[in-house]
Amino acid sequence: MNNTKKRITSLDILLLAVIIGVLSTLSYYIVTQLNYHWNWSVIPNYIFRYDHTTDTWKAGQLTQGLLVTLRLSVWSIIFALIIGTVMGIFRISQRPFFRMISSSYVGLIRNIPPLVLIFIFYYFLGDQLMNATGITDLSYSLDDKSFPVLTFLLGPVEQIPAFISGVLTMSLFEGAYITEIVRSGIESIPVEQWEASKAQGLNRRKQLIYIILPQAFAQSLPTLAGQFISTIKDSSIVSIISIQELTFAGQELMSATYRTFEIWSVVIILYFFLTFPCSIAVRILEKKMNRHKHD
Repeated sequence: MNNTKKRITSLDILLLAVIIGVLSTLSYYIVTQLNYHWNWSVIPNYIFRYDHTTDTWKAGQLTQGLLVTLRLSVWSIIFALIIGTVMGIFRISQRPFFRMISSSYVGLIRNIPPLVLIFIFYYFLGDQLMNATGITDLSYSLDDKSFPVLTFLLGPVEQIPAFISGVLTMSLFEGAYITEIVRSGIESIPVEQWEASKAQGLNRRKQLIYIILPQAFAQSLPTLAGQFISTIKDSSIVSIISIQELTFAGQELMSATYRTFEIWSVVIILYFFLTFPCSIAVRILEKKMNRHKHD
């Protein structure tokens, strides 16, 4: 095991100084030389605002959009992981029929732009599906105050059909990439693991559940984390179907206030607050797993 500690060298310090210098120069140019009058005073009300009618603080439009993005990302990641795991197992199945289903799914989804996929699913499939299942009529008959749990999980009830369409579209799109991640993770497991578990009397299903998949997910964790972060960022695409997530809120506020740079600067920061903790959590988890591996 390599216990060599990483040390900061003079080259690291020099590179850091260069980066800080470039960022400082760029910031100075933007603030002083750009022909733009900055006005940050309008931003706080879009983060949190004080409601005088109820004498309480409420989430501003950008914060509400952030919560919608968070809901959309969490549900999309959950369903994409389920779809990707199932299709990843199909990809290495001994049955040609399952391999054909998975290959067709991956080949079709990965070669369609996500924007086109959203249009197809929302305007053609999603609209018909929502009406056929009665979700659209049900959303019109519900009330946010009567179903607070549903509102917390899915957002405003009148937006549930669009929200579900967005989640399904994102899940299908991201699931195709997770399929390949899971497949490569399973194929990276040595053949001896299959043989040893088979010798213990485990059938193929139990081999996958108890032996192969845990190791495959552990080895694929950095790649999966990158895909999860990509899902959060890709969620901005659903703003085109009027889901009021963070990018949609930013577009509306930009049109209303004409504070282009201020609004989008805050949107960038809010996306960073969503994605950066995911990166930190994965690093911590990787270190723990590597420590257990070496112990």
